[in-house]
Amino acid sequence: MNIIIVDDHPLVLHGLTAVIAGQGDMNLIGEAQAGNEAVSLITKSNPDVVLLDLRLKDMSGLEIIRRCREKDSACKYIIFTASVDREDFRRARELGVDGYILKEAFPEEVISAIRLVYRGRKYYDPSIIDSMMSKIENVGNLEDKLTSRELEVLTALGEGLNNKEIAKKLYISEYTVKKHVSQVLAKLKFADRTQAALYAQERIITA
Repeated sequence: MNIIIVDDHPLVLHGLTAVIAGQGDMNLIGEAQAGNEAVSLITKSNPDVVLLDLRLKDMSGLEIIRRCREKDSACKYIIFTASVDREDFRRARELGVDGYILKEAFPEEVISAIRLVYRGRKYYDPSIIDSMMSKIENVGNLEDKLTSRELEVLTALGEGLNNKEIAKKLYISEYTVKKHVSQVLAKLKFADRTQAALYAQERIITA
């Protein structure tokens, strides 16, 4: 697989380059340290996976992703960051990033995440999920709180589907999906759909 790294810290670039260089199935085809440089490199090179920092000196990593997608770039994106901020993670999920890894991760975790994302899976650093889950109170038995349809919607949220995709999957209208999502959040006392999705991934999909 072809990989591009976007980070403005030379030590991080050097470390990631060394880690990837030792993998026979990975080929580092470019590096960028600034936003516009990254957008140009990604859209011209069309890599399989882009590993990028959340915050560069001149541009957000999420803005880089948005601009590349506007240019029909179809590669997969993994955020590599020191941020455990819930809002940063929520925005990244809303943009549809494929992975979110903390810079404190071990090299083998980074390599595993890249391979999973390349194969079409999502990967979120366990520390992020733990941080998010710690803010969620114990909601007890889901079946006692949700209808069967609401449970289906919650599961779909955990699969990373948006309202339009959920509506198509469950053969209901987007309006009905929005209504069910609101009910799920209210019944389980979640702050937003990101918490609901993480709960579903942790307690339902991987159970």
